Amino acid sequence: MNVFVGCDIGGTNIQAGLVDIETGSVLTSNSISTLSRQGPEEVLKRMAKLISDLIGDYRIDQKDIGGLGISAPGVIDLETNTTLFLPNLYTGWRNVPVGERMKSYLGLDVAMLNDVRAITFGEWAFGAGKGVDSMACFAIGTGVGGGLVVNNQLVLGFGGTAGELGHQTVDLNGPRCGCGNHGCIEVFASGPAIAAEAGRGIRQGWSTLIMELIENDLNKLTPEVVAKAANMGDEFALEVWNRAGTYLGIGIANILTCVGVKRVVIGGGVGKAGDLLLNPIKKVLKERVHLMPLEKVELVLAKLGNDAGTIGMAAWIARQQGFDI
Repeated sequence: MNVFVGCDIGGTNIQAGLVDIETGSVLTSNSISTLSRQGPEEVLKRMAKLISDLIGDYRIDQKDIGGLGISAPGVIDLETNTTLFLPNLYTGWRNVPVGERMKSYLGLDVAMLNDVRAITFGEWAFGAGKGVDSMACFAIGTGVGGGLVVNNQLVLGFGGTAGELGHQTVDLNGPRCGCGNHGCIEVFASGPAIAAEAGRGIRQGWSTLIMELIENDLNKLTPEVVAKAANMGDEFALEVWNRAGTYLGIGIANILTCVGVKRVVIGGGVGKAGDLLLNPIKKVLKERVHLMPLEKVELVLAKLGNDAGTIGMAAWIARQQGFDI
């Protein structure tokens, strides 16, 4: 049984795939709208049908599926596979026995993780982190999530809450973050933070190509537009990316000094900016990391893209079933 199911419950979509755990390749996958306003029970029934259809369409016997791994964006009781709070889903999914329900629908053993811990495990097992025994992962998009692998083990902490790397304080007097803290990496380096910083500069009268690219409509302002302007040599846009990379670099420097990981993986939509983000990070690391051999640390971009969570959850349930991952 080398085939496992990986599934991610998102605020907008549910994605599931069959994964060959020997190679980490996604054999087939599909997604449906979450439609969380229908309530957890209906969502889980549709998710079970999505998975059942995938298995049937691939023409594999359900008894040859090794298990089901499910990730979700929030707090999860990993022992009982129960969601405690999913802030992006209607009703918050408080105390929903997801694992129990899905096992009753599909007859598969279930394991769960937070969504970014799933991405972290996927990148470590089969992506940009493969081959090292310690890794930090930053997934940068609407927010900044994270995860840690140390001594070939995913660091979970209390109830799987360890690894929230994007919620380190990097400015004592920084803006309030959605998590309730002030000055988190997320308020400086997330996609919305980058767009907001560019918008502030434009409203203050900075000269920039961004206005031409968005046809003077600030509603069209996105991190991708800011990246495009920066790649065209726009000094203001470059400064916006330098600011985001600097704060992210401070957080990475903290992780390297405290944990000493061998590789740092940058993923998510914002990570696609590449050197616009990596160059300021590297500059900050040289300035701030002095108690470990920085020259031995690799700073790389994620490899698995949108499949990272699917692969990560398949790999996670496979490890729970005794596979050497």
